[in-house]
Amino acid sequence: MKRPTIADVARRAGVSKGAVSYALNGQPGVSEATRQRILAIAAEIGFSPSSAARALSGATAKAVGLALCRPARILGIEPFFMELISGVEAELSARSYALTLQVVADHDAEIAVYRRWWAERRVDGVFVCDLRTDDRRVAALEELQLPAVVIGGPGHTGSLASVWSDDAAALVETVEYLVALGHRRIARVGGLPSLLHTEIRTDAFTEVCRRLGLDDATTVWSDYTGEEGARATRRLLSSANRPTAVIYDNDVMAIAGLSVAQEMGLAVPGDLSIVAWDDSPLCQLVHPPLTALGRDIPAYGAHAARQLLAVIAGEPVIGLQDETAHLTPRGSTAPPRAR
Repeated sequence: MKRPTIADVARRAGVSKGAVSYALNGQPGVSEATRQRILAIAAEIGFSPSSAARALSGATAKAVGLALCRPARILGIEPFFMELISGVEAELSARSYALTLQVVADHDAEIAVYRRWWAERRVDGVFVCDLRTDDRRVAALEELQLPAVVIGGPGHTGSLASVWSDDAAALVETVEYLVALGHRRIARVGGLPSLLHTEIRTDAFTEVCRRLGLDDATTVWSDYTGEEGARATRRLLSSANRPTAVIYDNDVMAIAGLSVAQEMGLAVPGDLSIVAWDDSPLCQLVHPPLTALGRDIPAYGAHAARQLLAVIAGEPVIGLQDETAHLTPRGSTAPPRAR
C-alpha cells in the first residue's frame, strides 16, 4: 500500500501543497477553518510530514532522545533502566511525544549523536544519564543549545536542568541500620567508579564508616553485571577478615552475591547480611528476599520527562531533587552470628 503524500492531502482538501505545508507546520498562510480541515484529512489518511520536511520547515520533531553509553547486554538485565524508560515513555506518550533510544560506545560517539539529531531536527531535546565529574557532554550540549535534562547530580550539570536523588543520605541510612544490628565489618560492591553517583556513594560510605569507627570497611568495584558482582563477592568472602554485611550498588549484583554466599556454605543472613540498591521484583523472588533500597523509579523517569518538556517549551526550569531511596528490611539482614 502506497504511503500517503502531501499531494494526497492537498487533492482531498482542494488546496495547494503549500497550503497543506503551512497547515501541518503551524505557519500562517491559511485560515483556521482550512487548517483544521487539512489536519483532519491528514489524520484520516494516515499522513505525517517526514523528518526532512520538519527540519526544512523548522517544525518540532515531537520526539526526545536518550543515548546510553552502556553495553547493550547490561541494559537488558538491569531493571533500573527499564523502569526509568517506562516512566519517561508514560509521560511522553501522554503529550504525543516519542522517545528515540540509541546505545553508543563512548562519549565521543554520544556527542556525535547529539550533533546529528539536532542538525537533522530528529529530536527537540535529550536526556543525559550516567553523569561524570567534569562531563564533556554538558559543555557540548550547552554549545549546541540543545534542550537537555540531566538525570543525576547534584552539581556538575552546568546550566542544564537536572533531576536527582540524594544517594548519600540513603547510603548513610543503610550503614547506620547495619551497625544498629551489630555489624562492624561492612563491605560495599560499587558500580563503575567513573560515574558521579558512584563517587557520591563511595564518599558517603567512607565518611559514615569513619564516623562510626568501622576500620575494616572496604569498597570493591564492579560493572553492575552479575558475573562481576559474583567475582567481587568471592574476593570479599575469601579474605581472612571477611565482612559480615555487604551493600551492593544494584539488585543484579546483590542476587549474584547471595548465590556466591550460598555456594560457599555461608548462611544468609546468619553468616552474611546483604543489602541491594534499587529494589525490584527480583529482590523479593529470591530466598531469602533481599533487604533493599528502593524508590519509585518510573515516577523518577516521568519527572525527568516533565522537566525536559518544560525546557523545550522555553519555561524556566531548575534542578529537581526527587525522592530519596528508602530502606526496606527483609530476610537477608539480621544481627551477625557470633564467630
